[in-house]
Amino acid sequence: MKKILNQWVSRLISGTHNHFACYLPKSTGLTSRIILKLFFHNIQIPHHHVPFVRELEKQGIVITVNKYKSYFEYLFYHLRYQAEGLRYPGIGFDYRFFLWQPVFRFFKILLSYADHFLKHFSLQNPYKSGFIQEKLTQGETALLSLVEKKGFYRRFVKSKTDPLHYLIEIQKNIEKPIIFLPHLMFFSKAPRSTQLTFVDMLFGTQENPGRLRRLITLLKNPKKIFIETSDPVYLKEFLNRPDIKKLNSKDQAVALRRYLLNQINQHRQTITGPILKSRLEIREEMLTNRQVQDIIADYARDQALSIHQAHKQAADFLDEIAANYNTKMIRLFDITLRWMFKNIFEGMVIDYKGLDRVKRVSKKGPLILVPCHKSHLDYLILSYVFFNNNMPCPLIAAGKNLSFWPLGPIFRGGGAFFLRRTFKGELLYPKIFAAYIKKVLEEGFHIEFFVEGGRSRTGKLLTPKIGLLSLLIDAYIKNEWDDMTFVPIYIGYDRVLEESAYINEIEGGKKTPENLKNVIKARKFLKKKYGKIYLNFHEPFSLKEYLNQYDREHPTTAGAEPKTLYGEFGKKLIGAINQVSLVTPHAVIASAILNSGQKRFDYNQLMVHVDTYMTYLVSQKTYLAETLILDRTQTFNQVLGAFVHNKIIEKTTSEFSKSAIANPLFKIIESKRPALEYYKNNGIIAFIPAAFTALAILKADAFQFSSVDIHVSYKFLQEFFENEFIFDPDQPVEYLVRKNLKAFIDDAIIMPHPTLPDTYNLTSAGYRKLNLYAAFLVPYFESYWIVLNFYRKYTKKSIFDTKDYMKKIQSLGNRMYKRKEVERKEALSKVNYKNAVTFFTSHGLTEAEKDKDQIEFYSKVIQNYRRFLPQ
Repeated sequence: MKKILNQWVSRLISGTHNHFACYLPKSTGLTSRIILKLFFHNIQIPHHHVPFVRELEKQGIVITVNKYKSYFEYLFYHLRYQAEGLRYPGIGFDYRFFLWQPVFRFFKILLSYADHFLKHFSLQNPYKSGFIQEKLTQGETALLSLVEKKGFYRRFVKSKTDPLHYLIEIQKNIEKPIIFLPHLMFFSKAPRSTQLTFVDMLFGTQENPGRLRRLITLLKNPKKIFIETSDPVYLKEFLNRPDIKKLNSKDQAVALRRYLLNQINQHRQTITGPILKSRLEIREEMLTNRQVQDIIADYARDQALSIHQAHKQAADFLDEIAANYNTKMIRLFDITLRWMFKNIFEGMVIDYKGLDRVKRVSKKGPLILVPCHKSHLDYLILSYVFFNNNMPCPLIAAGKNLSFWPLGPIFRGGGAFFLRRTFKGELLYPKIFAAYIKKVLEEGFHIEFFVEGGRSRTGKLLTPKIGLLSLLIDAYIKNEWDDMTFVPIYIGYDRVLEESAYINEIEGGKKTPENLKNVIKARKFLKKKYGKIYLNFHEPFSLKEYLNQYDREHPTTAGAEPKTLYGEFGKKLIGAINQVSLVTPHAVIASAILNSGQKRFDYNQLMVHVDTYMTYLVSQKTYLAETLILDRTQTFNQVLGAFVHNKIIEKTTSEFSKSAIANPLFKIIESKRPALEYYKNNGIIAFIPAAFTALAILKADAFQFSSVDIHVSYKFLQEFFENEFIFDPDQPVEYLVRKNLKAFIDDAIIMPHPTLPDTYNLTSAGYRKLNLYAAFLVPYFESYWIVLNFYRKYTKKSIFDTKDYMKKIQSLGNRMYKRKEVERKEALSKVNYKNAVTFFTSHGLTEAEKDKDQIEFYSKVIQNYRRFLPQ
């Protein structure tokens, strides 16, 4: 028996003495499987995380980094990474695992420690022995925690080895790169508060929970826990930075620790948002700010008010404006929208690649989110998406008309702050509003605002309103911030909840006011289905870079009227949203129906037109609804069925006819043409470059033409409809024409001349297709023709100073429609009329008696183009 015991002990301590408690081998036992199943299985890992880490492992030695020393986190990464097929952290820098070791290895560690102590009168050191370096170079990974209770004491008082210093020395002696991958584990997405609660003091904070709080969260709601990874830090690249290279190794380790901690803290804030202060706290800090105090004092002096009266006005304005961000209200919105998406819509299609880009950029600072505005639901969509993708919800600029009780307080709780439609006549209000914008950005909140001002009633994007945009740009310039990042965003719907109200307003009806009574009436929406919601993100862009480029391109305008800059930047934002706009099946079918120029059409004829449009969209790599990619034919049939069901079109053929079943006939209900126009306009921006090019070719009135001929007409059309269709101003006409001519060549609409350069021939089939594209412009030319006739009739400028001039235009348009002077009912659009008045007025046309030449010029131009438009 004694002999067997001696052999067993000899076997334990034989060979190397490198058995350390900082290393935990692969766990295959029943205990580890039970722990994985009970505690770690439901913790969320991002969908892209596993392939990302796997790719990093091929590049070098990966060191998992977390903020606080935590055996719970170590065991999670150790066990869960094994289950995911990743290299798990076997080494824990400055960790000691005894109870978790396999029994045989546990005794090996004890005897190894004892043997080393008896020989050297000191404990083994995994750093000095070379054990950790050996394991890492063999392909093992490790976990390194940046903060622990006695970390500073151990490194700077006891002079123990700093793991970061140790890794720096290794990196300087090996070629293989060492890669730090910061990890964050979240037990809640709630932002930190300025004050600790009693629960925080007893059981630890949400960021660093104690054992009991962690256990309760695990048992109560394990799916609430998730991990995130920040950007990897390549040690070689870090050490080669000029500011780091000149330091000694120990100072480099200090700088590296600070850098990693800063990166982790910034990443945490991109998930939880800034430290959450109460509305009263924000109010107090703002109104006692020295700059705001000076503003109030100047206002009191200029208006001959007492300082107390001025303070009261400022406080009242701030109460009217400020949000009251509340995480409980955000959760309530989340529950409500989940229900809506399940019962009213058919889901949401999100551009996750774009969202990931936005998430990465948000680590640099707060974002300015600029979505298009088609529905009241837009206010909630981004907050819902951010909340469910581990990003802080933005503060949302909303019109004061939405601040009515009881929804006003609810919206404030969800992050809404309110602004008046106009600041005209106000002296103090705009300055308090600007100070509030500055304050929330400095606190770290994202801001969401709608650059169009109000909701689009037409389906297409509106011209930019520069009010809030100018305040943001001014805040960036005056405060000399490093940068401001804008994110243009497309939010689209198969059908919007307000579509019937929009069509009524387009035809001249009054806008329905927002109040509780109308909210209650809106319950009828809950009984309908509205298709899908779509969300696309444009590449974020820097205001700093834009301003630098603007100054280079406009050197003579430096210090000139800033409205020009605001307007150009607003167009840049609208153009960017248009670039990522998505075309829905409803838009394609509505376009094909209206542009056919016929009141009756058969199914096969319609599908020929649809195929022409789809060929163009695919050639331009336009964003398409997923249903147009998965099963196009069935989707179009469903849309036609929905239009019939909603009594927008009629199915007129007898069902007993075999040909009718194969090729049914449809009829447009004339009174519903504006409804079809609304659907068409939701995708019209994708077709307008083709429409301009097609009409320019038709106007050339020849079967052979050169691209130079097209440029002049295209440029005129672009300027003439500048208030209708907004594109990126950085894209030149020559580029757009060339791009569309190529698409027309690919679809056999035109052919390059065999010998003459830059010359093209129109094919026989191409003429019909050009008419299909040019038809998009028919209602707009008719609307502008109505307005020009109004200028002819009313000779005095004062007519535009009255409130009823629009009613007179509408009345004239109705008469011209009845007399067949205009053909399309959808041309009787109040929005089109307003845009036409804006264009003509801005181009010097004010009074008929004074501007006869101008009126005559535009009359000839419009009539000339109308000659080549399909009827």
